[in-house]
Amino acid sequence: MRNAYRAEFLRSPEWFARRSRWFRKQVRLRRPLVCAACGRLAASRELELHHLDYSGVRFVKGGWRAFERHDDLVPLHPHCHDLLHRLIDRDHVLAFHRSRRAASGIALQRLRARLWAQEIAP
Repeated sequence: MRNAYRAEFLRSPEWFARRSRWFRKQVRLRRPLVCAACGRLAASRELELHHLDYSGVRFVKGGWRAFERHDDLVPLHPHCHDLLHRLIDRDHVLAFHRSRRAASGIALQRLRARLWAQEIAP
């Protein structure tokens, strides 16, 4: 699933439509577009969406379907998104012994702490 997800789903029209719906809902809810890691405001074109759970992503009748809940997607700058995946992939416990949601939450807390500490440092 993971390789097909990255190679196929994230390039599919279904994903781009789901991504657009996510950003439209943020605007409708009057929520600012903010990177969940570094906390900086951003435009939708500057953000990627990280899946906390893949259960909403399905291959049905020869095509991808995006049934993710709104709160299963987290906005991140591409660099922050990459750092988050590195934290998860390099930590054996996070990568193999936690649910994706739990691993993402723990890694996101660690990433925030690191990024915000860098901002404060003189």
